[in-house]
Amino acid sequence: MPGPPARGRRQQSHAPDPEKGTTPRHHRTDEGLGRSRGGLTCKVHLAGEGGCRPLALLLTPGQWGDAPQMVNVLERIRVPRPNGGRPRTRPDRVSGDKAYSSRRNRRYLRRRHIKHTIPEPRDQRANRRRRGSKGGRPAGFDKEQYKRRNEVERTINRIKNFRAVATRYEKRAYVFHSTVTVASIRLWLRT
Repeated sequence: MPGPPARGRRQQSHAPDPEKGTTPRHHRTDEGLGRSRGGLTCKVHLAGEGGCRPLALLLTPGQWGDAPQMVNVLERIRVPRPNGGRPRTRPDRVSGDKAYSSRRNRRYLRRRHIKHTIPEPRDQRANRRRRGSKGGRPAGFDKEQYKRRNEVERTINRIKNFRAVATRYEKRAYVFHSTVTVASIRLWLRT
């Protein structure tokens, strides 16, 4: 039996659903895959320490942005203390590129007293200047600290040296998350 006429059908929207948050309707949370320019992909967001070793990671579909995931990644950091006690959850400093520059991220870092080195994009700088005294102070920026930002990219490259991470044959996100976690553990054991 044929379905309703084409005029009466609702079109599937691939845009985010405002009632359910930022997750598109066709997205399955258990797969962690999403469309981006290269096809179906997955993003690995991570926080790393100075020696190119990951501290916390998060998997999202490929089309999701980096800046909204920064708070989620930072909240996953748990570093055990050598003499016992509560694990350390607050890094001394956070470095990121211009994609992480947002009021929400800067507010979160200020509230937790975390120093940061995130450059302010040109359009945000112009908007702040246009607003005058209501625009706020310019964000501090340390060029010497910013030179170390590439350590995160090098950490991701080291994780992707593992064939299982680079190819991602797993369909389910939790299985791929465990694969990336095992690769991260191996990076910690090598040093």
